[in-house]
Amino acid sequence: MADRITVIGWDGTPLTEAAGAALAAATLVAGAPYQLNALPVPEAAERIILGNVRQAARRIAEHRGAAVVVAEGDPGFFGVVRTLRRPEYGLELEVLPAVSSVAAAFARAGMPWEDAQVVSVHGGRLRRAANICRAHPKVAVLTAPGAGPAELALMLRGVHRTFVVCEALGTPDEDVTVLTSDRIADHVWRDPNVVLVIGGGAQSSAVDEAAGWLAGRPVGYPGAERGWALPGDAYAGAGRTEGEPGAPEALPAHVRALVLARLGARPGDLVWSVGAGSGALAVEAARFGAAVVAVEDSRSACARLTVNARRYGVEVETVYGSGPEVLGGLPEPDAAVVESGGLDVVRAVLARRPERFVALPRTLAEAQEVHRAIAGAGYRADGALLQATPLRPVGEGDGLALGTGGTGVLVLWGEQIV
Repeated sequence: MADRITVIGWDGTPLTEAAGAALAAATLVAGAPYQLNALPVPEAAERIILGNVRQAARRIAEHRGAAVVVAEGDPGFFGVVRTLRRPEYGLELEVLPAVSSVAAAFARAGMPWEDAQVVSVHGGRLRRAANICRAHPKVAVLTAPGAGPAELALMLRGVHRTFVVCEALGTPDEDVTVLTSDRIADHVWRDPNVVLVIGGGAQSSAVDEAAGWLAGRPVGYPGAERGWALPGDAYAGAGRTEGEPGAPEALPAHVRALVLARLGARPGDLVWSVGAGSGALAVEAARFGAAVVAVEDSRSACARLTVNARRYGVEVETVYGSGPEVLGGLPEPDAAVVESGGLDVVRAVLARRPERFVALPRTLAEAQEVHRAIAGAGYRADGALLQATPLRPVGEGDGLALGTGGTGVLVLWGEQIV
C-alpha cells in the first residue's frame, strides 16, 4: 500500500501550503487530464488518468511511495473519497477539500442552497435525476459525459425550468449560462459542468421557515400537516368531482393509505395518477418526494388539484384529458394508479410497464377483469376489499358507538415479476 495517500480537492484557485507540499512529494498522482496538465506534478511521478476510480484505487493500493489523488472541489461530496474508502482497498486517506462545485455554482448564481436537492447522474441515473427536477423547485445536478444539460432538458421536455449551466468552474475557461429549458438542447456544453435547475410553483414563503436548521428540505415540509393519508377535508374539493352529476365519493383516508403503500413512491420515481380527481392521492405521493403526473378529465378538478399541490408545497404536473390516447405523450412511470377510467385505461397504463400498479375498480365484475389484465401483463396480482366503519361519541360521556357508512372500496395491485 502507498506510504501516504492525500486526496486534494481543487477548485482552480492556488493550492494551499499543505496541498502543494503533498503534491511536490508525490511519486504517483491521479487526476483528470486538465488537472494533471494545470498543476505542478513532479516530473518523476507516475501519472494516472482518473477515469475508472476503482482501477485507480487498485493501482494506488499496490504503489509504494506517496500518492496524491486530485479531485474537483470537495472530494468527499459525491466524489472519489467514497470509492477510495472501500474496505477492499485498505487505504488510509488524508483529505484536503476545496469549495465544492455545487457550492461554487450556487455562489455564481447568487442563490442560497440549503433548501436545494443535489443529485448525480453518474451510474446511469439521468432519468431519476430528471424526476427529482420535476418534483423540486431547486436542484443541483452533477452531470456526466452523455448525460449533460442537453440530455437533461430533453428528459424534462414540457416542464418549464430555468437552467443555470456552470462550465469548467474555477478554471480560466469558466462560463455560466442562464437559459430556459427549451433552449438548452440547442447548445453544445463542455465537461465538467454543474447544472442548477430552478423553477416550478411549489416553493412558497413557508420554505423560509426551514432556513437555518434543515438542509435539503423534505418535499411537502413545512406548511403541511404532519403525517399522510390525511382526512378528506384536508384537501380542497376532496373527491373527484364533487357537486357534479354522478360524482363518486372521495377516497377514504384508509384506502389512500393502502394505495400509497402499494405504490411505494420515493425520490427519483415518476408516479402517474390517472383519474386523479382533486388530487389527494397525487399530492400525497408527491409528499413522499416522487415526481407526479396527474391526469384528469374535469377542468374544475384540475384547478382544485393545483390548489391542493400549492397548499402542501409539492409539484404535481396536471394533464387534462381522458382515455388511453392522453397517456401516449407522458414520460415513463415507475408506479401508477388508475383511480377511474375503466379497463381500457388500465391496459394502456400496464402497457407502459410501471414497476408497481394500483387500480380502484367500481364493481366486483370490473375487479375480476382488472385482475386478469394485471396478471396477464406479467405482474404478481393481488387485491382487497377495504371497509371501515367510523366511531361516534355517545351522549355527553366518553362512550363510543359504531357510526353509519362504511361502504367497501375495491383495491387491486400488481408488482412486476422479476
